[in-house]
Amino acid sequence: MKFSLRFNNDLPAREYIRYAAAAEQAGFQQFWVSDDLFLRSAPVILSAVALHTERIEIGSCILNPYTMHPAEIAMLAATLDELSGGRFNLGLSCGAEDFISGWLGMDFRQPRTLVVEAAHAINALTANQNAAMQGRALRWSEEAWLRFPSRRRVPIYLGAMSPRMLEEIGAIADGGLPLLFPPEHYSTILPYIQRGLRRSGRTLADIDLAACIWCSVSDDEAAARAMLADKIAYYGHAMSPLILDNLGLCQADFEPIRQRYHLQGDIAGARQLVSPRMLQIGIAGGSAALIERLERLAALGVRHMSFGPPLGPDILGAIETIGREVIPHFARRQLA
Repeated sequence: MKFSLRFNNDLPAREYIRYAAAAEQAGFQQFWVSDDLFLRSAPVILSAVALHTERIEIGSCILNPYTMHPAEIAMLAATLDELSGGRFNLGLSCGAEDFISGWLGMDFRQPRTLVVEAAHAINALTANQNAAMQGRALRWSEEAWLRFPSRRRVPIYLGAMSPRMLEEIGAIADGGLPLLFPPEHYSTILPYIQRGLRRSGRTLADIDLAACIWCSVSDDEAAARAMLADKIAYYGHAMSPLILDNLGLCQADFEPIRQRYHLQGDIAGARQLVSPRMLQIGIAGGSAALIERLERLAALGVRHMSFGPPLGPDILGAIETIGREVIPHFARRQLA
């Protein structure tokens, strides 16, 4: 079993150094940082983390080929892999249309095609090959190659929520970062990934599929629920119908919350509108509550558990709790 941590890029930059060091000490294998719009730069954060850790892999979750050109993504990936001594993983996907189109006014056409073509181009570039192509979304000249040696082809993990992007995890990626909201959503997304695996002639054993959950770990259950509610209030309206259908919800249910949070800036008011059903998107509570829900994932054959934001009112405490109680529990389970 593999274990990883995922962070939003909304914390003071230097704090990630402490959290990454604690994660390495606690037995996590990977440390991911998102690059959400208008927050701190994930590449800068990951550069600092690379210089203050030794073993833990680092990754971006996710970069998108709309706000950053695939050529620049390849440059960044090869550079961070060089800086970290071969520990960088590239999380890639299209991002949320609501943010890219709505906030930035950018054209959001052909998201799956653009991500797939970007992945092929980035793979070629970090493998020190020419990435010239005449695709549907990308058209590059014969001058498309890195002017410095990449130490290896950087692994690409695709982020996905929709059926078509989930299929591409199985078809083209080294790993996947499917968002499991709720955690039991794994059984829903797996058939799409397996369809892609059949296309590529591979099996689940050939990719690193991270079961990405949200959790808020604390013995103070009220505080844990409040932090998870804030995260749901921020992102809930941008989740795919495939996710919301599992909970008997739709995007319209989140519209009053979106208006409170994003238009009125009333975070406390938005939090109050998050229902118990919406809270099932993640896990809030102590280690026992976390283990209880994660046992269902382990029973489904999950081999990589990825713990994501908000993590808890005390992030260092949450990292230590997972390292002390949750990771050993599943390690013992594997040996049984």
